[in-house]
Amino acid sequence: MEAEDQNKLERAKKRVEEIKGFYIHLAVYIVVNSFILVNIYIRTMYEGESFWKFSTFFTLIFWGIGLAFHWAHVFNFNPLFGKKWEERQIQKYIEKDKRDAEKFK
Repeated sequence: MEAEDQNKLERAKKRVEEIKGFYIHLAVYIVVNSFILVNIYIRTMYEGESFWKFSTFFTLIFWGIGLAFHWAHVFNFNPLFGKKWEERQIQKYIEKDKRDAEKFK
């Protein structure tokens, strides 16, 4: 029983570290991208350029995509291959194995 409790504790600690890592990633994303956007805004106002161009938001968008994947991993969000999909596939292969076994009887 003690080994099981130790295993649960280790899994819980790992889970907390994953969540903590995501929130640190999110905080760094917000701080760094805010700094970048403010600097670009100041530069564009000084030089008379347009702030609203794709290159202004390049880091924000692509780092945001990476952050979204990090979030999906940490919080187990997988709309394509979730637990229900896995269960259906397992059930499908179990039934196929049963049918194949009956053919060879």
